[in-house]
Amino acid sequence: MSADPTPLGNTTEMRNHDPLLTPEQVAKRLNTSIDWVWDHSSRKQPMLPVIRIGSGPGRAGILRYRASKIEEFIAEQERLSVLGRKSIGRKIA
Repeated sequence: MSADPTPLGNTTEMRNHDPLLTPEQVAKRLNTSIDWVWDHSSRKQPMLPVIRIGSGPGRAGILRYRASKIEEFIAEQERLSVLGRKSIGRKIA
């Protein structure tokens, strides 16, 4: 059995298991509107991790999102929410 020369395995194989999502699928996963997804893909914070296919501002290009990056986005927003709640509890009167 030969060792895999790439430490992370086959990149093509990994990407096949990390599908690209449409804005509609992201909106459903985040339980938000499609407009929220569009806004946070281009101009509002927090910014979604987006892949732009084609050119043009705003909605002119095709937008896709790696499923794993959306899950990372959710985890980061959760982490920031927890930190925000902890800092509120630390206020000194």
